Amino acid sequence: MSHPKKLVLHCRNGYERRLDTLVEEFIRDGVVFVGVVGKDCAKVEDIIDEIVFGRGDRDYELLTSSHPNESVEDAVRFAGSSTGKYEGEVHIVEV
Repeated sequence: MSHPKKLVLHCRNGYERRLDTLVEEFIRDGVVFVGVVGKDCAKVEDIIDEIVFGRGDRDYELLTSSHPNESVEDAVRFAGSSTGKYEGEVHIVEV
């Protein structure tokens, strides 16, 4: 199953190791936006950025955002307001 290009990642338990594989799937599927909400969402966003950009050997653009103290609905609303290449339907991924 491929992932849509615009996602809100709802992290109920904060960072989990399976997130690393999930981010690789996002890259494979051409995801362009990931908003993170839930426990330790700012840390999870940083980890996603590190996976995507950390080695400096990837030519890939992924816009990320974190939404501490916000609801999933707030994060979806934020993601829905993006325009240009970030336009499109927002999908929620529960982890």
